[in-house]
Amino acid sequence: MQHSEIAFAKINLALHVRKRRDDGYHDIETLFAFVRDGDVLSAYSADALSLEIDGPFDTGLKADESNLVLKTALSLKAHFDVTQGAAIRLDKNLPIASGIGGGSADAAATARLLNRLWGLGASEQELADILAPLGADIPACVFSRPSFGSGTGTALTFLDDSNITARHVLLVNPLQSVSTSAIFKAWSGVDGGAVDRGDIWGAAIKGQNDLERIAVTICPVIADILERLSHANPVFVRMSGSGATCFALFNDAETLEAARATLDPDWWSMASMLR
Repeated sequence: MQHSEIAFAKINLALHVRKRRDDGYHDIETLFAFVRDGDVLSAYSADALSLEIDGPFDTGLKADESNLVLKTALSLKAHFDVTQGAAIRLDKNLPIASGIGGGSADAAATARLLNRLWGLGASEQELADILAPLGADIPACVFSRPSFGSGTGTALTFLDDSNITARHVLLVNPLQSVSTSAIFKAWSGVDGGAVDRGDIWGAAIKGQNDLERIAVTICPVIADILERLSHANPVFVRMSGSGATCFALFNDAETLEAARATLDPDWWSMASMLR
């Protein structure tokens, strides 16, 4: 029997960089939110582990143990002493290195998928703890719920989502990848300050993405996307993560589609809703 799972795209409603750590990582504060759509993982039981990758953004991805999907599967096999395998398929619908979860969301979806396929009975918290060493965004992606992230992003506090769920969201990417490590390396070292801990919507409005200005210097088209979206009657516009994907939230689908019609046809875009 085949099982499937959506790797929900992640957006950062706010992202404040607080300090550079001795281990080379950064302490941040962020507001995670998730989109109803994304990459799709599917799998069925098999004697061995295997990975097939397809979809509009499959180019350049390796279906070997360097891929986070197989790293996740191997971590779960080792932790739970699983003897069976799985034939896994990744339909890559989201641009690579685009600031919206990507490999982290794929890893999280793989964990949820294999948890069911292999009958592991693990809680989401257990899966998040097991996979945290593989990537800072993975724990948030396992839950795929609005949350406040601190530390490297792995310390999570879940938030009331009643005022953001089902908001219309438009994701836009210029199909230019931006290096997360290069963005953080260029960070000025100035503390971005705390993210407001009240209502998530109010906190998002008051916040910012401290990486946005840096990303624009490396990938100037990001500024063009943000400006185009800002003139399309959104309620909220921001870059996600380290870029280059930007997003806008709208009150209705009609306004979103009108905004989408103004975009450069060479840019990638996806219309969806927040979970």
